[in-house]
Amino acid sequence: MSAAVAAPAFSLLVENLHKYYDDVRAVDGLDLAVHPGECFGLLGPNGAGKTTTIEICEGLVAPDSGRVELLGLQWDRDEQELRERLGIQLQETQLAEKLTVEETVRLFRSFYKTGRTVDDVIHLVQLDEKREGRVGKLSGGQKQRLALACAIVGDPDLLFLDEPTTGLDPQSRRQLWELIAEFKARGRTIMLTTHYMDEAEVLCDRVAIVDHGKIIALGTPLELIGSLGAEHVVEFALPVGSDPLDLAELRALEGARTARAVAGGYEIQVSALHRAVPALLSYLSRRGLELSQLTTHSASLEDVFVSLTGRQLRDE
Repeated sequence: MSAAVAAPAFSLLVENLHKYYDDVRAVDGLDLAVHPGECFGLLGPNGAGKTTTIEICEGLVAPDSGRVELLGLQWDRDEQELRERLGIQLQETQLAEKLTVEETVRLFRSFYKTGRTVDDVIHLVQLDEKREGRVGKLSGGQKQRLALACAIVGDPDLLFLDEPTTGLDPQSRRQLWELIAEFKARGRTIMLTTHYMDEAEVLCDRVAIVDHGKIIALGTPLELIGSLGAEHVVEFALPVGSDPLDLAELRALEGARTARAVAGGYEIQVSALHRAVPALLSYLSRRGLELSQLTTHSASLEDVFVSLTGRQLRDE
C-alpha cells in the first residue's frame, strides 16, 4: 500500500445489513465494526443469523440491503483484491481425500500471488509428520488444522473462521486455539463464529451476541460478564416432588442478584458467593427442604446470553 493511502479505520464494516429467506429475517438491520488486529467473535445459537452474516461478508451470499466493507474494499468493485487478502475456513471444508497434506496446501498456495511457504504453514499447524499422509486418513482434529492451513497460506489480512472447533475433542480444540492466537499475534484480524462461549472468552478481544438477526449485546468478554452485576452463579435442585420455591424470596437472599427457575431446578446469580450459599442453605433448612444438587461457577458469557434471552443456546 502506498504511504499516501491511509489504512482503513476498520478491517470489517457492516451497516444496516438485511437478508430475508421468504418470511424469515435471517439478518435484520445488523451493524458491525471490527478493528484491525483484533479477534472479533460473533456468537449466538443456530438460526440467530451469524452464519448468514459471515457468508455475506465472505462474498458467498448477496445481501438484500445494507453495506459491507472489508479492508476498505467492497465485493462489487474489488472482488479480485479481496480474494487475495482474505482467508476463509468454512464450517465444513471438503478437501480431496486422495491428495496428501502437502499437495493440498500447495494447491491452495497456488491460488494466491503472494503468501507463506508451504513448509512454513504445514509446520505452523503441526502437521509435519502427516505431510505425506492422505487427507482421507487424517483425524478430525488434523483435518481442521489442515483446513486452517489452507485458509492462512495466502497470509491474509482478514481471516474468517466459522465454528472452526465444532465436533473436536478438548485437546484438538486447544491446539486450534493456540494456532489462532499465533495468527492474531502477527497483527492480523480474525472474525470468529462459535457456539462455545468459553472459546470466545479465551480468543476474542470483543464479542457480539446475535439473536433473531440482531445484535443484542456488544463488548469485551469482561465488559459483558460485568454487565450481569454478578460474579458467580449458583445452581441447585430439590428432590422430585418438592413444592416450588418463591423466586422473590430467593432474590432477597443475602448476596443474591437475580433468581430464576430452570429445567430441573433453580439458578441464582450472586455478587458474594461466600454470603449467598450459607444464606441459601439456611433458607432451605428453615423450610425443612434438602438439596439434591448444588453447583457453583464463575459468571461467563453463557450466563450473559441466558440473562439477555431467558434461555440456553438453542442448539444445546
